[in-house]
Amino acid sequence: MSRRKPLRLVSRRNGETVSRPAAQAAKIKDRARPANLFSARLPAGPRPSRAEAEGAVRTLLRWAGDDPAREGLRETPGRVVRAYEEYFRGYDADPAAVLRRTFEETDGYDEIVLLRDIRFESHCEHHLAPIVGRAHVGYLPHRRVVGISKLARLVEVYARRLIIQEKMTAQIANLINEVLEPKGVAVVIEAVHQCMTTRGVHKPGTTLVTSRMLGAFRDDPTTRREFLAMVGKLGGGAGDFA
Repeated sequence: MSRRKPLRLVSRRNGETVSRPAAQAAKIKDRARPANLFSARLPAGPRPSRAEAEGAVRTLLRWAGDDPAREGLRETPGRVVRAYEEYFRGYDADPAAVLRRTFEETDGYDEIVLLRDIRFESHCEHHLAPIVGRAHVGYLPHRRVVGISKLARLVEVYARRLIIQEKMTAQIANLINEVLEPKGVAVVIEAVHQCMTTRGVHKPGTTLVTSRMLGAFRDDPTTRREFLAMVGKLGGGAGDFA
């Protein structure tokens, strides 16, 4: 019985044929595969029905110690499910599609494009508690720009999902960088998290600030300072998000 030869990857480089063992080929393939920036991870199995979702709300009401059959709560399960459809509609949207239409007639404009103070509401994936804040999104265009409303829509898509702020900040910046291929991307988000202002440590008035700098904004301190100066003073407090 002959021994099976190990699989090898054959490719072309500078006109020469190059072969590599299968294990090395697998590592190269994994490195070349881009992260999926465009869609949320979908749950395993079929999506529960509306009746099942409303039943789950009734269970939580009973667990909290109340009677879901009483008059004031009788319609609550349906209201909660409809509210969830609004809160989490970002799962049904493709964020990459938001940036798909671009414009190249810019007369050579190559300075910072910044849309600041984009207000958003979201929910913490750890406690389902509300998060209310503002996003500041900027980029240095390279050959093309996108409609400014699309930057606000992109923030909205990611905000209408269960999030942690650090991940949302990175997702917005990474996707703009992937789709528009600009010279740089900068995203700063500041938000109030009710998971720590109304429960747990109970620290009202605190604001979480996160940032993601790519390209020129990461490599050039002058460009980064210019962006932060355009954003202006951060940390205005919870009242600014009302």
